[in-house]
Amino acid sequence: MKEKPKPDQFYRERVYEIVRRIPRGRVMTYGQIAYILGKGYTPRTVGFVMHSTSESKIPWQRVINSQGRCSTGRIVLPSDMQQRLLEREGVKFDATGRCDLQTFLWHPEQKKPARAKAATTRTALYRRKSKRSLR
Repeated sequence: MKEKPKPDQFYRERVYEIVRRIPRGRVMTYGQIAYILGKGYTPRTVGFVMHSTSESKIPWQRVINSQGRCSTGRIVLPSDMQQRLLEREGVKFDATGRCDLQTFLWHPEQKKPARAKAATTRTALYRRKSKRSLR
């Protein structure tokens, strides 16, 4: 009989460690952080961690959804607080409340976890562009 894998007791701290590294004026998505954490983590898992943080040293506002929108409207008061905090840091939002992920998404310098080789459009968003493709 197979043993169930033990849950990661420190996943919250792993999420916070990544979020603390996001520079001012940049953002990461819940999905991007889940991808960095590796197999078994989902954007929703990261969202639960971020929305339950009470630590003032965690720049929670820098984590947004994969559409480039803030997801705290029903959780934080005032409802536009996250967007206003990001705008103070220089993140620009359009009239529909989206920021340009091509411009503001932060890619930490970190090895990616071992995963299946098949690329999807979703994971392609989170890959750092090579220097060749930036020319």
